[in-house]
Amino acid sequence: MLPQFNYITVSRSYVRRLTLLLSATVFSAKSPSKMALRTVCVASLRAGTDLGVNNARTFVTTAFLCRRLQPLGPMPNEEIDVRNLESVEKYRSYTRYLRQAEEAKNKPAWWKTYRSYVEQADPEHGSEQVDIGLPYYRPKRTKEVRERKQVMKDNKKNVELERASRLRTFKIPLDKVQETWEKSSGPFQIKRLAEHYGVFRDLFPMAYFLPQVPVQISYGQDNSVEVHYGNRLTPTEAASVPQISFDAEEDSLWTLLLTCPDEHLLDNEAEYIHWLVGNIPGGAMHAGQELCHYLPPFPARGTGFHRYIYVLFKQEGSINFQEDVRPLPCHSLVDRTFKTLDFYRKHQDNMTPVGLAFFQCQWDESVTNTFHNTLNMKEPVFEFIRPPVYHPPQVKYPHGQPLRYLDRYRDGKEHTYGIY
Repeated sequence: MLPQFNYITVSRSYVRRLTLLLSATVFSAKSPSKMALRTVCVASLRAGTDLGVNNARTFVTTAFLCRRLQPLGPMPNEEIDVRNLESVEKYRSYTRYLRQAEEAKNKPAWWKTYRSYVEQADPEHGSEQVDIGLPYYRPKRTKEVRERKQVMKDNKKNVELERASRLRTFKIPLDKVQETWEKSSGPFQIKRLAEHYGVFRDLFPMAYFLPQVPVQISYGQDNSVEVHYGNRLTPTEAASVPQISFDAEEDSLWTLLLTCPDEHLLDNEAEYIHWLVGNIPGGAMHAGQELCHYLPPFPARGTGFHRYIYVLFKQEGSINFQEDVRPLPCHSLVDRTFKTLDFYRKHQDNMTPVGLAFFQCQWDESVTNTFHNTLNMKEPVFEFIRPPVYHPPQVKYPHGQPLRYLDRYRDGKEHTYGIY
């Protein structure tokens, strides 16, 4: 054990000898970290007489503790020579950049990132969602390119097509464009729209699915009013049962659900079911088992736009929906109280969501008739209470303000119009 020395009695020769002793015993290796640590310790020992350090053991203990620390990991982009940026390899395409960004994101990092700060503050934010839909099999890129080149080659050989394009009389078949869109980027864009409107958040919390089966829904006798992905309809237009069609195999079974997550009058977390048909064989809606008959939309007056969502499930086989059958006719809102998540959890082993379509509508005169005659209840009317108009704090010397600047800060409602 080293003896303790007083600040006054420690001489420079003893400090020099102690420095050489520590350098020879503790820091014998030539690694960069140990060399840097030895330099710091030597400087501290040499300045010991000037700093007034009265305990030489402090330097020895600190040296051993620093020696036991693990070296820090590599910092991001530390291998890049910032003095010669022209030598850095370019990405050359967005695909290469995205691939390398995904690889860098999955690598472990010892430093604390912004995402770790956010997840620590709010565990639900940024957490991974679960895919509950069918797996998506993307076709090979080489096959797509080969087919596209073949189409371009055939178009160049078509004389009539070239003449129609030159004379600007060529017409593009929209049905073929719609079919191509549904098979390529359509499901991904529909998924983005559903996330924008909060469909997955309210129906399937912490889960999502890719709508790979297009669903055609149209109202009216002439099928002129169609349901897309967030378009506006009136309750009058959606008063009758719609026409439903989708591509299905002959021996397949399906379930169609129409629900509204914004309509419940008592519980914000609950929904009202408007239509439920199960065990639909091969896309034939009339042959399915109607578990709850169709009810027109009834958004209450003063509550704005409501979302009405169609969800198509593909069944693994026949399902016993005895517990989900509503009385006929079902004109009670208590019986129509519904939760899509509970319904899916009950049958998740036998069905998978594959299709999606939704529209929005707000109150019109037909909603009053639905409440009085169909639901046999008084119509609820809500009033929106607007907040008071915001005025910024008044300044003593307003610069660049109109002449009636002081009118907004007067007590009375009657304006003076610049007569101060």
